[in-house]
Amino acid sequence: MAKNYISTAPKKDLALLVGVTHRNVSFDRAEEFLHELSALADTAGFDVAEMTTVSSDRMNVATFVGSGKVEEIKKKIESKGLTLVVFDDELSPTQLRNLEEALKVKVMDRTALILEIFSAHARTAIAKAQVELAQLQYRLPRLTRMWTHLSRERGGIGLKGAGEQEIETDRRVIRTRIAQLKRELEEIKRQAETRRKQRDSIVKVALVGYTNVGKSTLMNALSKAGVLAENKLFATLDATVRRVTLFNVPFLLSDTVGFIRKLPPGLVESFHSTLQEVREADLLLHVVDVSNLQYVEHIKTVRETLTEIGAAETPTVYVFNKCDRISERDLEDLERAWNIRDNYPAVFVSAETRHNFDVLRLTVARKVAEIYAEKYPEVSLSPHFPSLYETA
Repeated sequence: MAKNYISTAPKKDLALLVGVTHRNVSFDRAEEFLHELSALADTAGFDVAEMTTVSSDRMNVATFVGSGKVEEIKKKIESKGLTLVVFDDELSPTQLRNLEEALKVKVMDRTALILEIFSAHARTAIAKAQVELAQLQYRLPRLTRMWTHLSRERGGIGLKGAGEQEIETDRRVIRTRIAQLKRELEEIKRQAETRRKQRDSIVKVALVGYTNVGKSTLMNALSKAGVLAENKLFATLDATVRRVTLFNVPFLLSDTVGFIRKLPPGLVESFHSTLQEVREADLLLHVVDVSNLQYVEHIKTVRETLTEIGAAETPTVYVFNKCDRISERDLEDLERAWNIRDNYPAVFVSAETRHNFDVLRLTVARKVAEIYAEKYPEVSLSPHFPSLYETA
């Protein structure tokens, strides 16, 4: 007789994703954002039941979307038994509180979702501290959501209710912890800068790019680093640095956290020490997933983030990855268009199949040798550069 087993695994939240169109965001654009939000939700372990886009010419201060849209969302929740609503934009503390009261389910915004993913993927002490700092900075102004029921139950005219007392206590605790984490990360930053100074006479190369474009796979292929490479957003949070030698040209190669549209400012600030590897790099390898239809937007996002962290002027080689996933005609058109449009050197590869990989190695080695000649002329190199014909 077959036995019936009861699963003890925690039940996944069934989520509705909500995007908003307005004068600056078209319907098609909002749909693109929602598909990325769906990938984020999947990475966080949620089941996406439905995605919906609502139009809003003016943001509602109380609920972000108007009361009519709130009712529409509520009907979807009730009809499908949903347990979570995720908005693709950041919500204010008041909007979060009002939406949860109206919808009777948990409500998250894009920032909270990304923070949850970072929290789940943090492995090292520094990554955990960076994520915790960003989470606390996000939660501090949103504490009112947690204690409003106490304020209603107790407290009177001219007196502070129990809810307000709880909020003040929690705020003090969180502010103390934020200050402690900042001190810890500042000390980590100083230690990292000391280590970087000790390797000043070697060229530093950093892999950058949108999340999930294959940076870690490329890192492993170039350096045999054994970095975790998963088909998930933000699989890698910690900076990994390895010494690599190509054609007798040595350099340090680092893999860092991927970028994404609407990356919470608190995360950029918290990951200062990790992103320092990018800031201090002599050469950037900007990895692009050409199989993603939004790769041009991804390039723009990465460039904007590099500008934000002060690395926009660093010499760059574009590595168009996953070329095995597009047609030969599309690849030819891309190569032709890029060479006409942009002055940056570019290589078209597949890190997974090693397509055109020798050309990538040679291109990187030549650029690194040029940097040595300009920046570290005292370093003696004896490179052996074969012709492209020899590497084919």
